[in-house]
Amino acid sequence: MTESWRGLVLRFHFYAGVLVGPFVLIAALTGVLYAATPQLESWLYSDHLRVPASTSSVPLSQQVKAAVATRPGDELVAIRPAPEPGTTTRVLFSSDGDARPTVFVNPADGAVVGELMTYGTSGVLPLRTTIDQIHRNLLLGEPGRLYSELAASWLWVVALGGVFLWFSRRRTQRTKPTTRKHATVGLTVLVGALFLSATGLTWSAYAGENVASLRQALDWSTPALAGGGDHAGHDMTNPIPVMPGEVDSVLTHARSAGIDAGLIEITVPPMAGMAWNVTEIDRAWPTQVDAVAVAGGQVVDQVRFADYPLAAKLARWGIDLHMGALFGWPNQLLLLAVGLGLVTLVALGYRIWWLRRPTRGFGRPVPRGQWRKVPRAQLVVVLVVAAAVGWFIPLFGLSLLAFLVIDAVLSARSRRDKSGEQAPESSPVAG
Repeated sequence: MTESWRGLVLRFHFYAGVLVGPFVLIAALTGVLYAATPQLESWLYSDHLRVPASTSSVPLSQQVKAAVATRPGDELVAIRPAPEPGTTTRVLFSSDGDARPTVFVNPADGAVVGELMTYGTSGVLPLRTTIDQIHRNLLLGEPGRLYSELAASWLWVVALGGVFLWFSRRRTQRTKPTTRKHATVGLTVLVGALFLSATGLTWSAYAGENVASLRQALDWSTPALAGGGDHAGHDMTNPIPVMPGEVDSVLTHARSAGIDAGLIEITVPPMAGMAWNVTEIDRAWPTQVDAVAVAGGQVVDQVRFADYPLAAKLARWGIDLHMGALFGWPNQLLLLAVGLGLVTLVALGYRIWWLRRPTRGFGRPVPRGQWRKVPRAQLVVVLVVAAAVGWFIPLFGLSLLAFLVIDAVLSARSRRDKSGEQAPESSPVAG
């Protein structure tokens, strides 16, 4: 079975690697940069993030009021109290995009120390936000997400194909040095590559939707607060504004309900009488992401990480591991190693292609027609599996179909050209 499949797998591994190599290379390089940014951001934005440590602090509501005064008329949406002495409180305001204007306040005296845009649940700052967007979509918005999804869609296929090829010729001594290096690096980063491919697909535009639908169908979704609060009788077109002074009481009730992480976010309701959500946002190990809803001076709902379905826990850990947050700097070093390994792998792959390019007289690295060597029953099974995977991972399916169509067209043209060259030799007129 190994020998009958080797030619076909080699052909797909070779050409898929050549075609998606640039996408994997960009994703790996930007991923390496992203993994290295936490310490750089801590240094670059130290004036916003750090203040002289103090054993006392003013009430959180006073800190919030100081921040609100710097942005009159803007909607207050969330507060992140200083997680430890010597750090600042973040007060976040609404915006049209994903990045939110954030005012940084010294908790010791309530003085505003600066303002920056922060992004997402992790609250990354402008430097990492830019690198994240390059990694995610090349700063091209939604259309740009296709590049990263294409890389994630093919990375696992190319990686597993490489394992098959290594296994099928592991006893031979005729492997070229560059090919041996390529195989060694590939085996070293295999688990990391498969992990990054799988977790990357969960965030993708099209495969990500299918993953979300599957999780929902299997009841694997992450639990969410139902909220609460008696807002009956309030006019939703003319909401009663929330008073920032309420935050002290809300925080006290949340702490009493077991929200004990240093890193928390308090989400401000859109109108008085509705629930405030207080969520732990510590993604390190052990993960602290419990959440409670507080309204009317009591906890009206709660979600505990311990009660998450196993699949939801794995998704949480997978995302945090992918982002380098789960185990701190060892996690970052691991991502740096895998990312640089993928960069090396792509470079060696192109080196192999360059050494065996047709212009050097080698002909095609892998001739067409390898599928004819595969037993028909096995080929049908693989085609059915490929169709199912292609449906679930649409960019993989579409790009695979495009590859097959282009290869068939080129094969037909090649046969036509050869028959055209042989026709004069067999023609009575030519003879």
